[in-house]
Amino acid sequence: MRLRLLITLCATVLTALAGAQNSYRVNSPDGKTCLQVIVSDEVTLTLSNGGDILLKDSRTGLSTSEGEFGKGFRVKKAVRSHVDESFDTPVHVRSKERAVYNQLVLKGRGAYDLVLRAYDEGVAWRYVYNGKKALTVNSETADFIFDGDPLAYVPYVRKTGDFNIQFFNTFENTYARHAVSEWRRGQLAFLPILFEAGNGKKFCIAESDLEHYPGMYLLGEGEGRVHGVFAPYPRKMRQGSHDPSVTIGGHNQVVTEREDYIARLNPGWQMPWRVVAIAENDADLLDNNLVYKLGRPTVEGDFSWVKPGMLAWDWWNDWNITGVDFESGVNTATYKYYIDFAAAYGIPYVVLDDGWYDRMAGSAFAIVPEIDLPELIRYADTKGVGLMLWVGYYVFQKDMERVIREYAQMGIKGFKLDAIGRDDQLMNEFYYKAAALGLENRVVLDFHGGAKPAGLNKTYPNVLNFEGVHGLEQLKNPSYECDLVTYDVTFPFIRSIAGPVDYTQGAMKNGTKASYRSVWSEPMSQGTRCRQLAEYVVFSSPLCMLCDTPTNYYKEDECTRFISSIPTVWDETRVIDGRLGEYETIARRAYDGSWYVGSLASWEGRDAALNLSFLPEGRYRAEIFCDGVNAGRNAADYRHGYTECSSADTLNIRIAPGGGYVIRFKKI
Repeated sequence: MRLRLLITLCATVLTALAGAQNSYRVNSPDGKTCLQVIVSDEVTLTLSNGGDILLKDSRTGLSTSEGEFGKGFRVKKAVRSHVDESFDTPVHVRSKERAVYNQLVLKGRGAYDLVLRAYDEGVAWRYVYNGKKALTVNSETADFIFDGDPLAYVPYVRKTGDFNIQFFNTFENTYARHAVSEWRRGQLAFLPILFEAGNGKKFCIAESDLEHYPGMYLLGEGEGRVHGVFAPYPRKMRQGSHDPSVTIGGHNQVVTEREDYIARLNPGWQMPWRVVAIAENDADLLDNNLVYKLGRPTVEGDFSWVKPGMLAWDWWNDWNITGVDFESGVNTATYKYYIDFAAAYGIPYVVLDDGWYDRMAGSAFAIVPEIDLPELIRYADTKGVGLMLWVGYYVFQKDMERVIREYAQMGIKGFKLDAIGRDDQLMNEFYYKAAALGLENRVVLDFHGGAKPAGLNKTYPNVLNFEGVHGLEQLKNPSYECDLVTYDVTFPFIRSIAGPVDYTQGAMKNGTKASYRSVWSEPMSQGTRCRQLAEYVVFSSPLCMLCDTPTNYYKEDECTRFISSIPTVWDETRVIDGRLGEYETIARRAYDGSWYVGSLASWEGRDAALNLSFLPEGRYRAEIFCDGVNAGRNAADYRHGYTECSSADTLNIRIAPGGGYVIRFKKI
């Protein structure tokens, strides 16, 4: 990693008299954003952008075994610095990130400091503990008080009941859009959460660096106010399941009793960043990487072996293949068929999802007799395909080191870890332990069934993906209804601020608003075929699944060849345009110099005019997949063609309701 660091440092000693009020400010480099701190009997924050108040008089503090942090804070010294640094990003939406910010460190007379940063794209703050004893955090005060009663995009926890019930959840839901004053009584929501300010501005509350701390939920408390809620540390746990119909076994670990504190920190451990990403227009939200930038630097180690890429997936398509002389299902013959498919299209991975080991045996080594795993590993290796294993959290955490080590020695290339379902301190520490063991054994990880990323993928680039998104798998369930087309043009402005998404796109059966239906063994997408193709460019997913059955992909060879050629990490990313809930258009440059553009629209569709000024000078051959003339009534209808163009041109494309387009530009 190469760092280009420019730091200008000046320190001012300010003596705080007892009971006095002191005000400190840190401004963003462009001068538009100001984070003001008032230090009095309590510490409060006020955040403004371009003169517009986003947060005001919002309390922050901790109740700890070493006293109250924030209350009675006495500032010994205020240290200011300006930082401009660039760092390489081996698995990301661009090959190099640049972080430019102004920092203010309020050094306290006690055992802690308060660190505040202002970037052009938002602000962040956190407490730093300087003591030499272990620290117990009993509770945290994290108030967010708005100027007025803004509209919010709220992803509620889908369970109801007391907080201990709500803390056990899948971190998947669509967004309820309403005023803060209309927050559902007693209902938690998980981060990130977006709020609308005046003058078209929006701001998103998120967090970063969560290794030794629980994730934050938000709870509304009336007009213009929300506050943070944190899961207490687990005391007792048992095997269980999110599904109430599962009474024996289960892939999850359920907390039955909790401590009366939220975190225990050893000296030197960090507390998380509280993050507010700010955008003056919707499109800026689509490329806000503040959470990633605030993650801790990449650990020392060799990551040259990490291989992002596409992955052939079995569970969504229910192992439903045809034209073969064996009964498809969780068996060796079926997975050889998937391996052959991956090899035919240059797809680097195949995953064995739920069912390859006996859940009731309670061990990831209890492989079902229908699976000959050594033979599958050998066969995949001869085809140049790597195998990944889906593992439920309960059996994985029981013997994590052995599971990773022994399967890696057998030749397994990675793990998809599911049924995580919590983000208390113990669970967030699990993420980092698994990542470190994965690095040691050279396996990649996909954290499915858990919370959003919070900078871990920067620290450990072998962690390729996270779920924490309301993805395509929701459409398999006949008992559940959702509008995924609207969600697709909403979550990239909100959830993707936290990092990549394991959304699992790629359906070859496609439904219009009128024709879509849920079928477990023959699932389909909402929206058009080209929408599915475009999602491989629009959504950031370094490990990106092809959700449909190989049989369907063989039938749709033209689309499959294009999908399998799309990179999953990028040299450069540029947002062309976007409006929350309506459409988004993103351009990404591959490492070979070619450009890809993906665009999605809502159920309204749109007439798009793509200005090609983002392309460097020269002539390009554009390969275009766009909605067919009849895609509004047959969502599988698409057009595939080529044209020549340059950066001076504009391409006019009609996007059908629930549609999209994707284009690859190669220089001539």
